[in-house]
Amino acid sequence: MLVLVAPGQGAQTPGFLTPWLDLPGAADRIAAWSDAIGLDLAHYGTKADADEIRDTAVAQPLLVAAGLLSAAALDAASPDVVAGHSVGEITAATLAGVIEDEAALRFVRTRGLGMAEAAAVTETGMAALLGGDPAVTVPHLEKLGLTPANVNGAGQIVAAGTAAQLAALEGDKPEGVRRVVPLKVAGAFHTHHMAPAVEKLRAAVGDLTVSDPTVRYVSNADGHTVATGTEVIARLVGQVANPVRWDLCMETFQSLGVTALVELSPGGTLTGIAKRALPGVRTLALKTPDDLDAARALISEHAGV
Repeated sequence: MLVLVAPGQGAQTPGFLTPWLDLPGAADRIAAWSDAIGLDLAHYGTKADADEIRDTAVAQPLLVAAGLLSAAALDAASPDVVAGHSVGEITAATLAGVIEDEAALRFVRTRGLGMAEAAAVTETGMAALLGGDPAVTVPHLEKLGLTPANVNGAGQIVAAGTAAQLAALEGDKPEGVRRVVPLKVAGAFHTHHMAPAVEKLRAAVGDLTVSDPTVRYVSNADGHTVATGTEVIARLVGQVANPVRWDLCMETFQSLGVTALVELSPGGTLTGIAKRALPGVRTLALKTPDDLDAARALISEHAGV
C-alpha cells in the first residue's frame, strides 16, 4: 500500500523548480498556472533567492505547483492514500480529485495572500524543537504563550508565536529538547494569529467546484480519513488557524498497512520524519527528476497491495 505525501512551507529552496521545467509540457503548465494567479512561478522557482521565496504569498503557490508537477511526472497508477502537511493538503486534495489543478492554484494564492496579510500584523514565526517528550514539551510551550502548531512525531514539534515568545524559548527550552531551529516561514501559521486568513478562505470556497475524493484522503487535522469533498474543503479552511497533527497521520498510515511513502517535490522533510517514525516503510523523496525512475519502481511494487 502506497501513500503519496506533499510537503508544507519551509521545504522550498532557491532554484528547486529548475530541473522540473525541462520535462515535456512542464514549462507550459507552469506558465498557464502563473497566468491564472498573476504570479510568475517559473521566476520564483528558478531565479528567486531564499528571502523572496520565504514570502508566504509566493512560497505556498510555488509548493503546490511543484507538487502537482512532480506528481504528473510520475505517470504512474494512483496511490492508495494521499496526505499533505499544511499547504501540502491542497496538493493532496487535488491529487484526490477534490478540486482541479487551476482551482487549487487560485485557492492557494488566496491562502498565501491572506496568511501573509495576517502575519504582517504582528512579528511572528515558527521554530522546530528536536527531541523531548510531547507530554513535557507541549505544556512548556503553552506556559511561554506559544502554540504547538505542528506535532510532527518522531521527536519533532514546531512552536509558533510572537518573536518575543520565540526568543524566550531559546533561553528556556523544554526538558529533553536538544535543539530549537528557526523555520523559513514568515508567520505563526496554524495559530490564532491566522484567524483573518480563515475568513478570506471561507469566502473563496463558494467559487470552487468540489468532488468527493477518489482515493483515501488523510486529514492532518486529526489523522482521520475524509470521504466527502465538502468536508475536505472545510478542513482546508480551518487548518490555517489550527495545529497540524502529522503524528496522527502517520499513525493512520500504519493502521492502514502502508508499506511505502513517496514525497512529492520539494521532497525531503516528510521522508526524514517517516524514516524515524515508520520503521519498515520504504520511503523516497522526489528532489529532482533524477528520482522519478526509482519512485515509479516503488509505486509499481507497492501501490494497490
